Amino acid sequence: MPDTAVALTSAPLQATEHFDVLIVGAGISGIGGAYHLNQQCPGTSYAILETQESFGGTWLTHKYPGIRSDSDLYTFGYRFKPWTGKPIATAEEIRTYMQEVIDENDIGQHIRYRHRIDRARWSARDSRWTVEGVRTDTGEPFCLSTGFLWMCQGYYRHSEGYTPEWPGMADFKGRIVHPQTWPKDLDVTGKKVVVIGSGATAATVVPAIAEKVEHVTMLQRSPTYFIPARNANDLADQLRTLEVDETWIHEIVRRRILHDQAVFTKRSFEEPEKVREELLGGVKAYLGPDYDIAKHFTPSYRPWRQRIAFVPDGDLFRGIRAGKASVVTDEIERFTAKGILLKSGKELEADVIVTATGFHLNVLGDIQFEIDGKPLDFSQTVTYRGMMFTGVPNMAWVFGYFRASWTLRADLVGDFVCRLLKHMKDKQARKVEVALRPEDKDMPLLPWIDTENFNPGYLTRGLHLLPKRGDKREWQHTQDYWREKNEIPAIDLDDKAFVYN
Repeated sequence: MPDTAVALTSAPLQATEHFDVLIVGAGISGIGGAYHLNQQCPGTSYAILETQESFGGTWLTHKYPGIRSDSDLYTFGYRFKPWTGKPIATAEEIRTYMQEVIDENDIGQHIRYRHRIDRARWSARDSRWTVEGVRTDTGEPFCLSTGFLWMCQGYYRHSEGYTPEWPGMADFKGRIVHPQTWPKDLDVTGKKVVVIGSGATAATVVPAIAEKVEHVTMLQRSPTYFIPARNANDLADQLRTLEVDETWIHEIVRRRILHDQAVFTKRSFEEPEKVREELLGGVKAYLGPDYDIAKHFTPSYRPWRQRIAFVPDGDLFRGIRAGKASVVTDEIERFTAKGILLKSGKELEADVIVTATGFHLNVLGDIQFEIDGKPLDFSQTVTYRGMMFTGVPNMAWVFGYFRASWTLRADLVGDFVCRLLKHMKDKQARKVEVALRPEDKDMPLLPWIDTENFNPGYLTRGLHLLPKRGDKREWQHTQDYWREKNEIPAIDLDDKAFVYN
């Protein structure tokens, strides 16, 4: 923790302003949450606290070449704001879309940038949270209070990515960079580049730099599934030809995509081998019959056990076929002065090594939480539908979907929070928290997510930090949008799981 946070711990500040709701984070979830408050809870006072200098979250902090969505924008976009561009969008296009949402709904006046939160304290006596932190532009401390905390800060640490420690890294004479903190002065033109990783980030960086570099190699320990296809939506294009209103197009295309995704997800469980063949067939169509698909693009796990990235227009595979990029499937023995020595004995020479090796899971923004003076350990709580936590009053968390677009759940949670706030007002309640009901007392408590179901590295590395889940749907983050889109709006806010005061 920074020195300023130590000072705050020893001498709590007095709140200078009070808001009905504080939204943490001005990314896709936070801006969406502000929209829902404006529309569903008019008159609610709120502020959005954002550490960065502007809005956007991931789409602001990630600066690596080619950064783009790996979900289609008809579902990653908000349900209330039509998307009119290509399905897979660049970071700049996504931020332009978000800027329009901010401007059209007068959200900008509520955002406070460069406000880093260090500590949040709940007081039962006052029925409010006190939030303390530092303005990173001036170094001044700030202190605000709120009746409700809406955590929209995402799930990973924006300040640094995850890079494993390999032997010999200090021996390498070139540059080692992580995509999340891509240096402004890095020029890869004419250089030999090795990108370590096989996920969506690696599949974005490789084709983005392939035309500039001497050669780029994607080095992976094991393969990943990809979906290569045209970056277009035929249904949307047909409806535009018929001059259908964009609001209608957005909703129709969303429903079609979500229907197709539901079918695909179900098939990945019920007939995984057929789905595997179809996915690999898409890769073979680009790389041809002589390429070693079995070695480089056939994962050992069934489809959807990890996220599947969309490769627009097959750009990754076109770069490989053109000879500007290649894939090596092997393990790292050590770094050398010239590059990377593999366990097979082969050495990959490089001027630049890019570690596209994932994120650090960030549990609620690395903020120190206290409940009536006692430190809060989130790993000892139980999650209510991945939105609230036992023993944690007046707080909701947005954690999106892995198998569908994050924003689908952000919209559902937005509706839930607004309904909960109105219900509290009707009951004249100042506090709400979730608690295990009598019938839940003997329920087995399990890790946040079943790793046999979904197991990306960042999640398995940080699973011990996350709340527990139960064996009932109410006490799980199910990752099932197609059921939650009906279940979350139907939650009985007077169920015994909700305790009001």
